[in-house]
Amino acid sequence: MITAEEPSLGKAARRRLLWSYGLGDIGTGMAATQLGFYLFVFYTGVAGLPAWMAGLVLMVLKVWDGINDPLVGWLSDHTKHPWGPRLPWMATSAIPLGLALVAMWWVPPGGDWQKFAILVAIQLVAMALYTCVNLPYSALASELTSSTQLRTQLNASRFTGSILAGLAGLVLGALLVGQGAEGYLRMGWVSGLTLTVFTLLCCWGLAPFARNCQRPTGHPEPIRRQLQRISANPRFLKVLGLYLLLWCALQLMQPVSLIFLAVVMQLPESWSTWILIPFQLSALAGLQLWSRVAGRHGRVCALRWGTGLWIAGCLGASLLVPLDGSTAPLGSFSNGISLGLLVLTIMVTGLGASTAYLIPWALLPDAIDADPDKPAGLYTAWMVVTQKLGIGVAVFALGNGLSLSGYQASLELAQPTTALTTIRLCMGLIPAVLIAAGLLVMRRWPEKGLHRQP
Repeated sequence: MITAEEPSLGKAARRRLLWSYGLGDIGTGMAATQLGFYLFVFYTGVAGLPAWMAGLVLMVLKVWDGINDPLVGWLSDHTKHPWGPRLPWMATSAIPLGLALVAMWWVPPGGDWQKFAILVAIQLVAMALYTCVNLPYSALASELTSSTQLRTQLNASRFTGSILAGLAGLVLGALLVGQGAEGYLRMGWVSGLTLTVFTLLCCWGLAPFARNCQRPTGHPEPIRRQLQRISANPRFLKVLGLYLLLWCALQLMQPVSLIFLAVVMQLPESWSTWILIPFQLSALAGLQLWSRVAGRHGRVCALRWGTGLWIAGCLGASLLVPLDGSTAPLGSFSNGISLGLLVLTIMVTGLGASTAYLIPWALLPDAIDADPDKPAGLYTAWMVVTQKLGIGVAVFALGNGLSLSGYQASLELAQPTTALTTIRLCMGLIPAVLIAAGLLVMRRWPEKGLHRQP
């Protein structure tokens, strides 16, 4: 019997645990990156929806997530199976989710409202299946071990796999989205196959550990009792507020980033899809950096340093000078300087933004441990659902803000000054304020040397 609770956990078993857990977020990480950067642009530029309607699709999706996340969390908490309560959900949903991801990049026939209805239906099915894979997987980090250090390493392994997959997803997108609707559909096939294969590999690798991991001890609870439980847990409320604010900032920047590069910075479309890759590379480096900083100085210290860089990157993005669109990006000295500053800003932003991936999830097990029943699925569900609802509102506001500013979906059209200002605000000042608010939420977190535990 293998358990991650044993102090004598061998190197081979520890390596298998970290590698296997890291594999679990590769498929969902690739899908999430592609959805974050490309879906809004796909809806407006390829499917032909107005910006406000594209934002409405995403908000309806997040409201639906608000319903199914607590349900799946509760069901997985009370699942009885030889593999444990989490792996059966992941294994049985992997193939259907892979197929649903393909359907998400299909352009339906008909007018705007018919397309809207079909896209919403596809999203509802796909995101319900996504929850069935990703939520039980996320809960495992709290249950596989009680070691603070190993939990941080598990989350670093998870998001290393996620960001590497996201990098591959951006490269894939850069190669395919220029082909129009057919290219997006091909991207969906690769993403769906990747998710299915790596989710099943994760289940196989974690099976020996998941069979014997910590189990929830509570009893079935109505929604009202769940809300009372989480509202009585101040540690969870802090983690929840941090996660919501950081991810609202990140998800506000992701869908508008391609528009910012092409419309505001005057970067050719063929360059825009590739220029995002430095963000993923620096975020990957940031995961390793902040994981080490968290191990030596504490997770809140890593959060402060990382978000400081992120805020600097946001403010830098709002001050960047556009390239001369009539000249190639490297066709003049001034364009070369502007391009260099752009890449530097992207890398600083990615280095800091990696804290949004690592730190909230590294802090969540502390909040779960503060509850005597330790219902990891319930807390994970409410953390994810609050994040998704916040993101839905943010993206809906983005779509409406762009529409009200006079933004036109065609990147070839000249945009009014109000649209350019709105795009800059969504890339700079607004995310910076949200990140700063996250830091305020985390004041007086009771770290007390927990990062030094073996």
